[in-house]
Amino acid sequence: MINFALQELKLLDNAMGSGHILVYAFDMFIDLYRVEGYREREAAELIMKHNLFGLEIDKRAYQLAYFAIMMKGRQYNRRVLYKDIKLNLHQFVGLEKVPTEYYERLKELSPLSSDAFIVKLNDFKSKLLYFEHASEIGSILNLHGLTLRDIQEFRDFINVFDNYSNMDILYGFPEVQKRLNEILNIMTILVTKYSAVVTNPPYLNKMSTMLGKYVKDNYPNVKTDLFSVFIKVNGNMLMKNGYAGFMTPFVWMFIKSYEELRKFLITKKSISSLIQMEYSAFEEATVPICCFTIKNTKTEPVGNYFKLSDFRGGMEVQKEKVIEAIQDPNISYFYQTNQNDFMKIPGSPISFWVNKNLIHDFVVGTRMDEILQPKVGLQTGSNDKFIRLWWEVDQTKVKYDATSISDSVQSRKKWFPYNKGGSFRRWYGNSDYIVNWENDGYEIKSFVDKNGKQRSRPQNTVYYFREAITYSAITSGKSSYRFQDSGMAFDHAAYNLYIDDYFLLGFLNSVVSESIIKTLNPTINAGSTYTGALPIIRDDESRIEEDVKKNIQSSRLDWDSFETSWNFLKHPLL
Repeated sequence: MINFALQELKLLDNAMGSGHILVYAFDMFIDLYRVEGYREREAAELIMKHNLFGLEIDKRAYQLAYFAIMMKGRQYNRRVLYKDIKLNLHQFVGLEKVPTEYYERLKELSPLSSDAFIVKLNDFKSKLLYFEHASEIGSILNLHGLTLRDIQEFRDFINVFDNYSNMDILYGFPEVQKRLNEILNIMTILVTKYSAVVTNPPYLNKMSTMLGKYVKDNYPNVKTDLFSVFIKVNGNMLMKNGYAGFMTPFVWMFIKSYEELRKFLITKKSISSLIQMEYSAFEEATVPICCFTIKNTKTEPVGNYFKLSDFRGGMEVQKEKVIEAIQDPNISYFYQTNQNDFMKIPGSPISFWVNKNLIHDFVVGTRMDEILQPKVGLQTGSNDKFIRLWWEVDQTKVKYDATSISDSVQSRKKWFPYNKGGSFRRWYGNSDYIVNWENDGYEIKSFVDKNGKQRSRPQNTVYYFREAITYSAITSGKSSYRFQDSGMAFDHAAYNLYIDDYFLLGFLNSVVSESIIKTLNPTINAGSTYTGALPIIRDDESRIEEDVKKNIQSSRLDWDSFETSWNFLKHPLL
């Protein structure tokens, strides 16, 4: 019974490339068979026939993988090359036209009645259409509920040739038959459930028109990148309690566009283990990578997580740290986290290092966006054309204290202060630019390309020239929030929070806020989504408000102490 179970273990690499994952798996299966008493030469043959499966769209990669597995089999069994072993490795090919004569010949040989034959033929043709672009779509091909039984019926339907007549050969029926059976083989692999699916999926977010439309139509919730499509497809190819393993960019763990993928994994699967690697773990390239496995069950929510982002030195160092954590689960960068807690955090980021107190704050606190709504500002379409540093223009054409759109129009001025975000600076400052907003931004609003399409994008103009809390959308380090005086328009790279609340400004500039934002999204892009998701729990408001006002005043004095400020009078040391 144990030996039979071994042969039932099926491992699929559905983006196998040159087969390096399958080669590694071959050795693992050899060990499994050896433990159960098999001789290596017998085990090698069984592995090639029953355990390893692979799909690939590139012909050269497929050939290399086929060769690699045959040579691996030869390593353990010298006679394997003399046996007629057909590997379960296949290359996707596009659908070629099937001659009408072929179908007519099938009808002659078919045991089905005429009406039953036509029904089955139409069904078969409709399923073949799935392969019209198979050489580009590959392993994410959606067969829409096709079953193994359906495929076997199709196989029985076309395999009615006991032998080929001279006319059959003349019309090329043997080649057609071989091609159709290969398509049925690929169908079989796509609908089979596996003990394990392991792959390094392709990373692609700029797809061809055809592939992009296919992904959007078939996988709308995970369409951001091809690797996210593979994660969902592979997860659905598992038998109960089967495992899928991946190496992918780790952006899916945090960024909003992958939120549906995270919810799929959290609610439908169990994240068994995850290793978040250091950016330079691969010496050849700096890429944000994670390796993780999921299990096809919902009953094991506690997973093992390794945060290796602080350990530089290449893959060997990463390997050593994983082994250390396995040997000592109390080590600081190893976490055992219940994935259901991720759903309590806005956006469901895979922030496995978050402690229970912070999760509690998300549950009981008031979301920031329930108190206020971050607003994104103007995209001019050409900053070189419409934006200047304040000292570059005639100051008689600048109005620094407009209080509203109507006030700006009545002033008949051309230039107005403009908040573009800027570098790290808290409490006050980064007031360097002015924008051409003459006559309510007439020139910007009229800025079009050669086809008449508007290039600019004025947004939330009703909020221009109001006091606000502001911050930069892009940051390479810590976030910084500032008080903005009235009189300014603002850029799409500068988010404004329109509320007279010094407590919130103090909270936003605190180490607590910074820690929470990094929990929600540990990338360079702060964005309004993550600020809006911050949990607010008010305490000791009066003292905090007084401290914030003092900080604003100190930062204002510092900013105005230099000639780059339009409020500069004289240096404080003079």
